Amino acid sequence: ASASASAASSTAASSAAGSALFGGEFEFEVLTAKASRESVYQEAAFLHKPSRTLLLCDAVISTSAEPPPILLSEPEYRRALLYHARDDPLEKVEESPAVLRKGWERIALFANFFMPGSLVTLETGAWLSAAPRTPMPELGWGGVLPFSWKASTSKAFDAFSAGGRPAVAPIIQIILSRAPEQASAWVQRVASWDFVSVVPAHFDAPLAVGPKEFASTFDFLAKGTNEVRFCDEDVLFLREALEGLPPNLALFDTPLGSLRGQRCDL
Repeated sequence: ASASASAASSTAASSAAGSALFGGEFEFEVLTAKASRESVYQEAAFLHKPSRTLLLCDAVISTSAEPPPILLSEPEYRRALLYHARDDPLEKVEESPAVLRKGWERIALFANFFMPGSLVTLETGAWLSAAPRTPMPELGWGGVLPFSWKASTSKAFDAFSAGGRPAVAPIIQIILSRAPEQASAWVQRVASWDFVSVVPAHFDAPLAVGPKEFASTFDFLAKGTNEVRFCDEDVLFLREALEGLPPNLALFDTPLGSLRGQRCDL
């Protein structure tokens, strides 16, 4: 590891040190990873011993093809799904399970990759002139829809979702790869607990995941490589965004290399 990578130190707070929470019902492990000169990332894992449930913040996500029930429970959320399901600013879509799934795929890719590989940014003149003529003004934003999507978007989502198989969010993997030894130690401590389900703070929950599958989600640490199952075209923006950052924001070097996905020909 380079000198910069070696500087990525971490500390952990742990119930193993004798701290008790909520009458001793919980164990906890907190990872504090310093990924750059002026940034710190923390992840907390809590084991609820009576129910054998692991509670997490951001480290693990699982995303299935169906929109979460909460997004279908309110008109405002369904409008967001319809907004993103359109392929053109002048397209009118009718609400249906297939259309809502289409919107969900795109929202999930947006949330994790910021500029997914199948996203198409429209010319300013095109979306500005289309906005006043939108057939769906009820979706808000003054009729503005400044982007479209390639037909390969579902292919990208399938690679990201993998049928709901747990994964480390790409931006979190980028951070953890700056402190691989400390992150690995945290994973090993959490995987030593007895749990049968995992409740992350984002996307699907609860997950029928035990210690072995939890640990395997972080295999990139043991393999020493920043490879992911996602489309490389999706992680490209994140990879390139790290280049040329000012010194106060630039991440430390990592021995795991740059984040790389699978080529999907999106």
